[in-house]
Amino acid sequence: MSEAGETIAFEQPLTERVRTFLRLEFLFSQHEHHRQDHSEFGVRATLHTMLDTLVVLSRSDLKNDILKELTDQHAHLTRLAATPGIDRDRLGDILTDIARAQNGLQQLATQFAGSLLRESDFLNGILNRSGIPGGTCGFDLPHYHYWLSQPYERVRRDLDAWRADIKPFTDAISLYLQLLRTSVEPRAADARGGMYVVTPPGPCQLIRVLVAKQAGVYPEISAGKHRCTVRFMDARSATGRAQQTSADIGFSIQFCAL
Repeated sequence: MSEAGETIAFEQPLTERVRTFLRLEFLFSQHEHHRQDHSEFGVRATLHTMLDTLVVLSRSDLKNDILKELTDQHAHLTRLAATPGIDRDRLGDILTDIARAQNGLQQLATQFAGSLLRESDFLNGILNRSGIPGGTCGFDLPHYHYWLSQPYERVRRDLDAWRADIKPFTDAISLYLQLLRTSVEPRAADARGGMYVVTPPGPCQLIRVLVAKQAGVYPEISAGKHRCTVRFMDARSATGRAQQTSADIGFSIQFCAL
């Protein structure tokens, strides 16, 4: 979920690839936030988020997946250059960004994340204990406890070294999701009695529902090839059981595809 002004955007991925990209985007954002905190617990949060990221990156061949997506988009946008009225300066900037992201990914070893986790006893030990509540405290991992006590400059050097191979993925996935989210303009819609049902205009990879924060609702989105249902739930209380609102809700929706 992302937030912009007084509107909240809720996203529902419809492919496993986009679902993975959104999870990684969430982890990248967490990592960048925690990097600003130089305290012990800020460093802990930074490292643990990085480990979660490495686990996701090690589970499949995401490098080739994102390279294929970017290559397809580069070819498609290159063809658009001949379209009358196209903003060639803007198109040129996007093509440059795509080429830069491709180059960054191509320089990486395909299974770098899994190799890093396997070859580092230090990182692997922290990862194995991270699933246990309180499992990374000082007496469980004395090496980690010692590392955290070092001057921040040394700790930061290690964090930056481990992060170096993740950065190309951060840039490439952020660019891909930006292209996906802006692939179609939002269109206005109304949910009568909190319910909206529509036939998607065509194949799509991501549904985005944008609703005013002040409406006090959140959407439950379900979709298939021939039907998309958006049900708005009353969100004014976090303690009671959520129920579908009976109010009419005006919102915007996007069926994004590349």
